[in-house]
Amino acid sequence: MPYINNSNTSAGMVRYNNSNLEVYDGSSWLVINGSIASVGLNGAAESAIDWAMKKMAEEEMIKALAEKHPAVKIALANLDKAKQQLDATIILSKEHETTS
Repeated sequence: MPYINNSNTSAGMVRYNNSNLEVYDGSSWLVINGSIASVGLNGAAESAIDWAMKKMAEEEMIKALAEKHPAVKIALANLDKAKQQLDATIILSKEHETTS
């Protein structure tokens, strides 16, 4: 057991005692459990993360292709323009529904 002057112990102190890690709670030394907490995700969250990872990899691959191939670069620019047009059309459609 390591030497600790018991008159100077205060809550929160930590010590290694034989094979145990201990913490002083203000009145006694308590063994800190060696188990590890874990957090899991539900199936929907895991699927969403998988989808996002695949989408990010796909976008990186397309960007790399666009740098090497002019036709891919043009097609990607056209796709971006079409997405902007779609977004604008959706906004206008929603505004039209609320005013009608």
